[in-house]
Amino acid sequence: MKKIFIFFALIISACESENYDIFSNDNFITVERGNAPFLKFSKLSGVSIIYDKSIPFKDLNKNKKLDKYEDWRLSSEERAIDLASKLSLNEIAGLMLYSSHQSLPGRSMGAWMSSSYNGLPFEQSNALASDLTDEQRKFITEDNLRHILITSVDSPEVAAIWSNNVQELSESLGFGIPVNVSSDPRHGNDAFALFNSGKKQKISTWPSTLGLAASFDPSLMKKFGEIASIEYRALGITTALSPQIDIATDPRWYRFDGTMGEDVLLSTDLARAYVDGFQSTNNYGWGKESVNAMIKHWPGGGSGEGGRDGHFGYGAYAIYPGNNFENHLKPFTEGAFKLNGETKKASAVMPYYTVSLGYGDRVGSGFNKYLITDILRNKFNYDGVLCTDWAITKDVSSVSLMQGKSWGVENFSEAERHFLAIDAGMDQFGGNDDYIPVVEAYKIGVERYGEEYMRKRFEQSAVRLLINIFNVGLFENPYLDIDQSKQTVGNDSFVKEGFNAQLKSIVMLKNSDVLPFSNQKKVYVPKRYNPPTKIFFGMMQTEGGYEYPIDMETISKYFQIVDNPEDADFALIGIKDPDGGNGYDTDDLNNGGNGYMPINLQYSDYTATNAREKSLSGGSPFENFNNRSYKGKTIKTNNYTDMTLVRDTKKIMGEKPVILVLEVSRPMVMKEIESYTDVLLISTGVEDKALLEIISGKVEPSGLLPFQMPANMETVESQFEDMSRDMIPHVDKNGNKYDFAFGMNWNGVIKDHRVKKYK
Repeated sequence: MKKIFIFFALIISACESENYDIFSNDNFITVERGNAPFLKFSKLSGVSIIYDKSIPFKDLNKNKKLDKYEDWRLSSEERAIDLASKLSLNEIAGLMLYSSHQSLPGRSMGAWMSSSYNGLPFEQSNALASDLTDEQRKFITEDNLRHILITSVDSPEVAAIWSNNVQELSESLGFGIPVNVSSDPRHGNDAFALFNSGKKQKISTWPSTLGLAASFDPSLMKKFGEIASIEYRALGITTALSPQIDIATDPRWYRFDGTMGEDVLLSTDLARAYVDGFQSTNNYGWGKESVNAMIKHWPGGGSGEGGRDGHFGYGAYAIYPGNNFENHLKPFTEGAFKLNGETKKASAVMPYYTVSLGYGDRVGSGFNKYLITDILRNKFNYDGVLCTDWAITKDVSSVSLMQGKSWGVENFSEAERHFLAIDAGMDQFGGNDDYIPVVEAYKIGVERYGEEYMRKRFEQSAVRLLINIFNVGLFENPYLDIDQSKQTVGNDSFVKEGFNAQLKSIVMLKNSDVLPFSNQKKVYVPKRYNPPTKIFFGMMQTEGGYEYPIDMETISKYFQIVDNPEDADFALIGIKDPDGGNGYDTDDLNNGGNGYMPINLQYSDYTATNAREKSLSGGSPFENFNNRSYKGKTIKTNNYTDMTLVRDTKKIMGEKPVILVLEVSRPMVMKEIESYTDVLLISTGVEDKALLEIISGKVEPSGLLPFQMPANMETVESQFEDMSRDMIPHVDKNGNKYDFAFGMNWNGVIKDHRVKKYK
């Protein structure tokens, strides 16, 4: 590192002496204050240092004078107002875009979310994994896009270099607005985590959000947010598209495992802790470790009729047969909007796809002026960023295809949909890389309200969006130290904290005087048949086949493995919860039905004899009927062999103990398998080592159920989609009820302060 300016002291307005050093290193100029990077910019961007009373600032727009937005002494709001007033219509339109999913490197051409490098797929391009794709260069330079969502990355090093490349390009353009990089949750130990992080990425591994909820410990959730935010910043990520704070009131919902469970109070406390952890640096406020939290999904996506999900037209409607709409708002209004930390509230909100029947117009939440302006903006005084869920402005042609999600406005043009969302109170469009529809929406607004009104309205959104970028310090220093990123992401202390959290997430539902073991045991582990399974909302499919459910090498460190059940002291089985469909079947439609099916939470075939005669939601422009009832229809479960594995193993083992590890993503019917087990552990996706620490008796289980386990499918059908804890729970052969907040330790049923507070 070469010092290019001698050391000098500066006296700032607060009459406090501060020291600044300026260094040249590689492609960057760095201004340090107190031996820490303070200002940093690329030599190639055209940015330079300007001074006011001997204090250094970045001349981002290269006009050789200090503009308010460049003055780090001012508040984020003051700076944002100044910059927004300077931006052209096209620049504001670009700021209102949030990119489609980007992987590093870009996926091969022809694949989902494909990209190219100089017109070639990555494998043929000789490009580096950290290089920008053609698509990324276009939407940054031509569409003025400044918010990018990344998914999988090769490594922390690749992510950091790519981030620097992105910031360097952006800094060289116009007003030098940095890029806000975001991510869906990426710290889990499941298949979707691989989609978000990448198999090669070293990062601390934590339970899923539902697993963290099983700890019933807001302080643990906050600790996760604090550590995850540090790792995010080391990857160049400054906005988390999380947490998912929908109350999961319907047990059939596909996205149940991304939530904090079904209880209002628990979800509210955990939501507050999560956002505080991500947004506050050292419990103070906005700082270099802060990450904006975009909470989702307003006003709650957990009450889809029949448990169907809003990513598809067949799940477009949220219903409230229990008149419980207000409770769905509380994790937002009483949790994420009332933080304990100095950041005060979550910096952004994402409404869901669904049409909330009975609350405003019959349109998706992002178009619903009653939900957005009347309730969120006016009643609860929320003035942060509102970003649509991905692709709500895109076209759609069927209720069953993964296309656009323009529910209720399917017959409008793309430009009109953008205008309707803006008019409803939205600021930003998820999954839109093209600024032109936003500009066209502006023109529609001018015709309706006039130029002055629309310019003011666009600047209002620009200010909100810019405040979040200013708050995390990107205008001063958007660049990463590559070596520091490599050392930070997945370091030993973070990994240890994540593993300890995994241990706290495991719930023991049953223990028939088996655990803890008193000595070394011999174990028999039967292989599980893993059927071909659709993942990522049905867009990808895994291969099927037989496999050991738990890594055998890891097991061997705890127990002696035997192949013959007769030689074993106990059997260890690993299975997954029932994969009972998504509530729709095109074969049924093609055979003369309406396409709608029950969602099965048991392994056996289920016939919906107790379902509604007439649906509450109605139909779609792509349907010639209004009744979505599935009463009388039968649905099979994809992984019914999990049930037979448990039963067959118990038959083979006789009186010897059978320990079942059940990986769940949502509640399920336990009666088919519970009586065939002696020990029953619930996992929401943890490392095998964490499970074996419990099974071997080295760690005592402490997790609690953040939801009810239903007694049967009849109680699932009779519960209200919008109501929490309204099912009849399963009672096991030991007389224990698998209700909300139930769990066991070595001494029996847990009855500690957590149970007293939340039960």
